[in-house]
Amino acid sequence: MSGNTFGRVFRLTTFGESHGAGLGGVVDGCPAGIPLDESIIQLELDRRRPGQGGLASTTRNEPDRVKILSGVFEGRTTGTPIGFFVENTNQRSHDYSKIKDVFRPGHADFTYNAKYGFRDYRGGGRSSGRETVSRVAGGAIAQELLRLEGISIYAYTVEFGSIPAEVRDIEGACDRPYFSPDPDIVEAWNERVVKVRDDEDTLGGVVEVRATGLPAGLGEPVFGKFDARIAAAFMSVGAVKGVEIGSGMAAARSLGSENNDPIGPDGFLSNNAGGILGGISSGQDVVARAYIKPIASILQEQQTITTTGEPTFIMVGGRHDISAIPRINPVLKAMMALTIADLLLLDRRLGVRD
Repeated sequence: MSGNTFGRVFRLTTFGESHGAGLGGVVDGCPAGIPLDESIIQLELDRRRPGQGGLASTTRNEPDRVKILSGVFEGRTTGTPIGFFVENTNQRSHDYSKIKDVFRPGHADFTYNAKYGFRDYRGGGRSSGRETVSRVAGGAIAQELLRLEGISIYAYTVEFGSIPAEVRDIEGACDRPYFSPDPDIVEAWNERVVKVRDDEDTLGGVVEVRATGLPAGLGEPVFGKFDARIAAAFMSVGAVKGVEIGSGMAAARSLGSENNDPIGPDGFLSNNAGGILGGISSGQDVVARAYIKPIASILQEQQTITTTGEPTFIMVGGRHDISAIPRINPVLKAMMALTIADLLLLDRRLGVRD
């Protein structure tokens, strides 16, 4: 299986499966001297764990304690590869034994089997959302690099279960259920979750990710565009089915006079471009939205086939989220951080900036 490394200069390679011994990764290309210890990575991992706000999370209770294996000495990165590992401790693989010969609708069972002729049926193995543990850990390291550059990243939910939120307080969102930027919407979202859970169904939503403090000039023209890199990073997360930058799809329904961002002596007067022009950062906030599909594992009977092609029906058991939100929020935050860190170091390698 290829495709397990993200980035060109700041590179994250991940490994592990949902029901294996654990998950981990190696960050290569991180400069020396960045303050880092396990507590910094743990803070982001804790935001991804079940039960961190809202009613939509699985009951699988993994502590997700990270252990740094290399690349850090006396609380600072050494410039060598940073290895880390998170042990799986709360697997219930027997939950999947009854469906090991059946393809689950909405999952990657069918396509993994088509590609490899063999698959880990225990929770999807490498295709499980649990794979994102390694992304969050790697992204936490990237965020420490960016913090020293004055760059901050926020991920908050702007729509959940078809109920939109008003973006009022992004800094406080990480302390609210569902990473809500609107304190007044949480009760409505809770009610939506309870109703859908009673119906034995699942929910999707929209997460906005905002990066502040970026310099102008990040990104490569043509095939290495900043917005293209963000789209690829977000779409590599299993539950993401669409990505918008800035005004996004609304730009297709607007006039040029409405969508262009006027420029004054003190800078841009609006940000429909989402902080990126011609694939290169403008110095404004970079704003992107990811559209999240409902969790595929539902407690309703669904039509499918067996691995030998016989028609059958399936009801997926096990412990599953009602929605990928809010646990996907720190994952998308991590992917934005990894993207920016890579572009920043690429510029420095090319001598574009000090």
